[in-house]
Amino acid sequence: MSRRSSPNLIELDGVAWKIVEVMQRNARVSFAELGRKVGLSTPAAAERVRRLEEAGVITGYHAAVDVAKLGLPIRVLVRLTIHGGDLQVSRTIAAVKEMPEVSLCHRITGAESFVIEANVVSIRHLEVLIDKLSTLGATSTSTVLSSPVQRREYHSGHLESFNIFA
Repeated sequence: MSRRSSPNLIELDGVAWKIVEVMQRNARVSFAELGRKVGLSTPAAAERVRRLEEAGVITGYHAAVDVAKLGLPIRVLVRLTIHGGDLQVSRTIAAVKEMPEVSLCHRITGAESFVIEANVVSIRHLEVLIDKLSTLGATSTSTVLSSPVQRREYHSGHLESFNIFA
């Protein structure tokens, strides 16, 4: 693995890409099975994964959970507009981190300041969440009807096709 022109980008060789592709599909794959799939010994596969973790390419492992089956059937996107500088941004981030309904929070460009994804049990619960967020700034809420693309796996060919101006 070597650095690309940008300090945040890591150049991956073919084997590293195969490891990333296999692990995106199944992060629980054993090092022995991973090695078989990418043409490495078990210790070599483990070492390559360790190096991908150290380089920050693999950032963690988690279980994908269907929150509706846990009792949170309503997913919403809340756009939050705040006014003020760094102190207000910090205050907002701290407050949102304390809201267990919030699954994602993105600070964005444009008219709004944040886009927040949250999961709630009912419309009443949504109302309570909106009331909490409204103390931070102006809100605009959308209910998610479906999510046709929930998780994207990336492959080396994708990045090459994205490089349309190279």
